[in-house]
Amino acid sequence: MNDHTAPGQAAALAHELQVHQIELEIQNEELRRVQAALETARDRYIDLYDFAPVGYFTLDAHGAIVEANLTGAALLGIDRASLAGAHLAQFMAPADRARWQAQLQSLLQGDARAGIEMALAGAGRNPVFVQIDGLRVARPDQPPLLRVVLTDISRRKAAEQELDQHRQHLEALVSTRTAELVEARDAAQAANRAKSVFLANMSHEIRTPMNGILGMAHLLRQGVQRPNQIDKLDKIDASARHLLAVINDVLDLSKIESGRLTLNDRAFHLDDVLQDVRHVVEGDAAAKGIALHFATEGLPRRWRGDPTRLAQLLVNYLGNAVKFTDHGRVTLAGRVVQEDPSTCLLRFDVTDTGVGIEPAQQALLFNAFEQADNSAIRRHGGTGLGLAINRNLAHLMGGEVGVTSEVGAGSTFWVTLRLHKAVSAPPHAAPPRAADDAGARLQQRHRGKPVLVAEDNPVNQEVMQLLLESAGLQVTLAGDGEQAVQRAAQQAFAVILMDMQMPTLGGVEATQQIRAGAGGALVPILAVTANVFTEDRNLCLAAGMNDFITKPVQPALLFETLLRWLDWHEGRQAGGAPAKA
Repeated sequence: MNDHTAPGQAAALAHELQVHQIELEIQNEELRRVQAALETARDRYIDLYDFAPVGYFTLDAHGAIVEANLTGAALLGIDRASLAGAHLAQFMAPADRARWQAQLQSLLQGDARAGIEMALAGAGRNPVFVQIDGLRVARPDQPPLLRVVLTDISRRKAAEQELDQHRQHLEALVSTRTAELVEARDAAQAANRAKSVFLANMSHEIRTPMNGILGMAHLLRQGVQRPNQIDKLDKIDASARHLLAVINDVLDLSKIESGRLTLNDRAFHLDDVLQDVRHVVEGDAAAKGIALHFATEGLPRRWRGDPTRLAQLLVNYLGNAVKFTDHGRVTLAGRVVQEDPSTCLLRFDVTDTGVGIEPAQQALLFNAFEQADNSAIRRHGGTGLGLAINRNLAHLMGGEVGVTSEVGAGSTFWVTLRLHKAVSAPPHAAPPRAADDAGARLQQRHRGKPVLVAEDNPVNQEVMQLLLESAGLQVTLAGDGEQAVQRAAQQAFAVILMDMQMPTLGGVEATQQIRAGAGGALVPILAVTANVFTEDRNLCLAAGMNDFITKPVQPALLFETLLRWLDWHEGRQAGGAPAKA
């Protein structure tokens, strides 16, 4: 190197050194920034770790705590510095420690990761409920570690406990309320049974003396010739039958209100119903000079349903129309409103030329005990129950009721009801024969036949004996069911008339015993009873009775029924086919 190049090289080396120094300072500054960032990140990580919302633990293979964050130490209720070497199990409620040991073994084997719920019980504090989730961490040539997370679920547990308390409280309330409802239901059922028993007893107690009144009036009427005496007896009979109609209305409404009114379902001929209806109302109409017209020619004649209730409904309408009409006419019209393959919706209209009804009063007519004008009760009588009964009967038959009226121009009461079509029905019956006619036929065909009458009421015994003897039958009386069983065992009878409600032994039990005895299967047994409910009829038939006659007894119906069953009994004894009830 010469003198001219040495200074230049020195300057270059100095410059290069200066550059390296600057780069080193830059790198040092970058290193300081990275170091600061790492320290910041470490502090953030430590904060996140220590103050996480859950407790983090590292456990050794024996369940001892190797490391924990501050949240975990707080959950355990101990300073973190005191945790080293402690076992997590010692902080658990005694009842949960065995479960934890089993879970610890599962975690160490790598078989379980799902959380389990346990209680941490520190001294002097309420239990802290936690969910524990864990993960096995394998280490080469060293025993594994466990990473465990404890999540505080105390609030959730408290909410669940509160909810459970509410549930238990609600269940207790429901149980109490259910018990109250059951008690109320049982009380209602008991009251309903008591009401049913009361109604049955009332029916029996009222109809029994009514049978005596009407029966004696009928018997006296047969032997009286003087017109004034006949008139008085006819008035007794009319008054008694009016009283019976009132009683029937009250009993029907009571049955409806208690849900005990059921409809029969049998084939019938419409002409028979209309004939019975006309027979009931035509006398009152004729007495007032009112024309009675039926316009039902367009209706089919064969139906299935309850002909008795249909007749009752039409009689209630027609009877009211005649009652509140002083002159003119009353018309019953019928038509088909709607039809499907199996049923028809029929409409009947009863139109009169009576006084008419104010619009404000029409809305009250179908309520129980209501009439359009209370003074009508004084002028025309009645209970105000007939239209209420009609409304309920119509509802039971799938229909409605209504009225249109104009004061001074008459009224039209209408009803719709659904009846089932009948492929066949009994042929239209012949006009009913009088009691004398049926009695005469009894004498001709069955004179001297022995009849047993089981009846505990002395007056009704006398009535039945006189009626049957007037038809030529030989009568044996039994004062109760036990006597009836004895009489039937001692003598063969052509027919037995059996009251249901008797002392010592009732009619149902007596019938069963007679049927079980020698020869008891052949004799016709007919219920003659003041118990008129459907279940009473069914009870009689189920006990082995052949037919059912209600009190007060209508002599014509009694004789016709006896004639049918005596003919049947005679034919059966001769080897003929048995008839059906």
